[in-house]
Amino acid sequence: MIEVFGFVTGVLNVWLLARQKVWNWPVGLANNAAYLILFGRTGLYGDAGLQLLYITLGIYGWWTWARSSAGGDELRIARTSAATWRWLIPATLLAAVGLSFFLARYTDSTVPRWDAVTTALSLAATWGQCRKLVESWWIWILVDVVYIPLYIYKGLGLTAVLYAVFLMLCVVGLRSWTGALRGAEIPVA
Repeated sequence: MIEVFGFVTGVLNVWLLARQKVWNWPVGLANNAAYLILFGRTGLYGDAGLQLLYITLGIYGWWTWARSSAGGDELRIARTSAATWRWLIPATLLAAVGLSFFLARYTDSTVPRWDAVTTALSLAATWGQCRKLVESWWIWILVDVVYIPLYIYKGLGLTAVLYAVFLMLCVVGLRSWTGALRGAEIPVA
């Protein structure tokens, strides 16, 4: 039942995100809570821990987007700057290596490297979406391509289907955000 709830809230979350609706954040928080429980039960400890970080980033994203829509500084879709890539890529790699080591040494994870890589990339993508960086969709596409077979391997068929749906929604989100970016002045964050 928890996987079904995660499926429904996950699809709704990404659908709302692709349309730049601030309500994607609270729906995403409900999704994170469901998957925190599910991944903890199935030994995907990196993904379970990731849900805690998603909750933190979700609160930040909700605050950032809500502040913008409530008359604060408008948060517009932007391209990721070279300066941001210079710290984001090494930070993501370092997180993946460190988490892989931790999961291999201190847990019974059967997929520590894949769990670590997808976790680190997911954090980078979520941070980018909090800032409305269009390239975050490309990171999500990469992550979903890895997650689908990983979840099949772990026996989470419905979650694998969810990530296939996410993959399609990421393409929609990428096209939507890219189109919105073309229609506006292109700020770089």
